[in-house]
Amino acid sequence: MEAGRTAGRAARVPRRGPRHALFTRHPARTVVLAFTVAVLAGTGLLALPIATEDGRATDPVTALFTATSAVCVTGLVVVDTGTYWSGFGEGVILALIQIGGFGIMTMASLLALLVSGRLRLRLQLTAAAETRSLGIGDVRRVLLGVALCALVVELATGAVLALRLRFAYGEGVGSAVYLGFFHAVSAYNNAGFGLYPDNLVRYARDPWVTLPVAVAVIIGGIGFPVILELLRHRHRRRTTGRRRWSLHIKLTLLTSAVLLVTGTVLTCLFEWDNPGTFGPLDGWERALNGFFHSAVSRTAGFNTVDIGAMEPSTLLLTSILMFIGGGSASTAGGIKVTTFAVLAVAMLAEVRGEPHSEAMGRRLSPHTLRQALTVALLGVGLVVAGTLALETLSGVALDAVLFETVAAFGTAGLSTGITADFATAGRLILVLLMFVGRLGPVTLVSALALRERTRRYHLPEERPVIG
Repeated sequence: MEAGRTAGRAARVPRRGPRHALFTRHPARTVVLAFTVAVLAGTGLLALPIATEDGRATDPVTALFTATSAVCVTGLVVVDTGTYWSGFGEGVILALIQIGGFGIMTMASLLALLVSGRLRLRLQLTAAAETRSLGIGDVRRVLLGVALCALVVELATGAVLALRLRFAYGEGVGSAVYLGFFHAVSAYNNAGFGLYPDNLVRYARDPWVTLPVAVAVIIGGIGFPVILELLRHRHRRRTTGRRRWSLHIKLTLLTSAVLLVTGTVLTCLFEWDNPGTFGPLDGWERALNGFFHSAVSRTAGFNTVDIGAMEPSTLLLTSILMFIGGGSASTAGGIKVTTFAVLAVAMLAEVRGEPHSEAMGRRLSPHTLRQALTVALLGVGLVVAGTLALETLSGVALDAVLFETVAAFGTAGLSTGITADFATAGRLILVLLMFVGRLGPVTLVSALALRERTRRYHLPEERPVIG
């Protein structure tokens, strides 16, 4: 009898798939491990003498900082990318950017589909959950889709930039192609790495450079699930004449558009007459740079004006945009626009006295609201802790330190110019913030969703005094 029970229990245990056993059992742990390996490998390569222009080995902290910034597609640097690193070093950085962007989009997309049940992986969500089967084709479809999207956008952006640099600025063919595609890859992956000492300040008056970069940043910051759904619904509308978007795509597109327009208007309003930024530009050039700054603030780290010369109100606005970030399963960082939208919907419902939070004809589950609140509050806690630590170690002005901390956590990469001034301890804090800011929201939400369980009893209800 005992042997029969043992055999029955063994039969109910799902068999481990050879390809996805680690990912399905510990998805969050797999993501963290993969990015850690990429950072360490990049650190080792950048520490080699061949990676620098002068042929000297880079100190471990600088190599670690640069590798983390590249893999986490942040853009913060402690040395000038174009002059300090050799062609080999720049190639390593470009590869790390591509690996980091591709990795976060694929892994975040797979986690999102896994949590929603769309990937029928043999995963036991809870002890009593049912298992499902998945063909390898579903995973392959996600991987190929992310790769194809990246290839198309990067090739198109790189071609436009290369042609512009070749015929408008007299760059050689090889130089124009290299510069164009380096910045295209950096833009789509929201990395913000530039090969010029002034980033893109020299192109502040050129829409043929700034607009393609901004468009690539926006597409990369929307997220692959949104892009995939847009393509699917375009095909469905052609065949059936109907189009019905999910709540996720509606919240992502609407919130992103509102933040983009709001950021553009307020940036232009705050910086219009600032002699250190928009003042020397013409009217349409000021609007162009306001749009560019708003687009890259939530996602990338490019700049066409001196960030350190901006008004305090603009820096605060930029910090807010960097903290919010871009779309889920995208190359952008931050707490994500859907998290911000869900919190806004919940607050509006509470103000109205409504029993449920509703958005666009759909009711949000309490579990979704708790997830959004958890991600946002942990983000605030990390920013506050990082700011306190950096302020204590450096003694730099609080507004500049706060801006730098949010830029690291939101993997936006914008800086007022104080990154290189931090000592070793300060740089290591920024490394930790970049890593946690890049992977924290993704792994946290997936872990919370996969740990969701039901309780067979309810405790007595009591309401404490709020406010």
